[in-house]
Amino acid sequence: MITNSFTPELNNHRVQELWFQQDGATCHTSRATIDLLKDTFGDRLISRFGPVNWPPRSCDLTPRDYFLWGYVKSLVYADEPQMLDHLEDNIRRAISDIRPQMLVKVIENWTSRLDYIRASRGSHMPEIIFKM
Repeated sequence: MITNSFTPELNNHRVQELWFQQDGATCHTSRATIDLLKDTFGDRLISRFGPVNWPPRSCDLTPRDYFLWGYVKSLVYADEPQMLDHLEDNIRRAISDIRPQMLVKVIENWTSRLDYIRASRGSHMPEIIFKM
């Protein structure tokens, strides 16, 4: 996937200005994967075994992690799909039903998280985790 999809897509962007961050999941951190990412991002790789280590017990900072997966999953499985076609239809519907106003709120929450992390120098943020 990295070689066939991700790296070719990066050619459309100014890679020398991008940082790449991934969590510490072992499936993301094989030697071959880390070497490929280091070749592309150099010292701008935040990952387990990367030049910048993924912080242990770090909170999920991206809207995809703290919002999208849980929100979509709650809608997708609400009617307990039994067939793959039904599951796929539910996923498409859940994603297409996300409105711009909701995304504005998600981004506002995301910037609050980042501001808090900067101000607290990376400590936990219980007072904003559940704010939506």
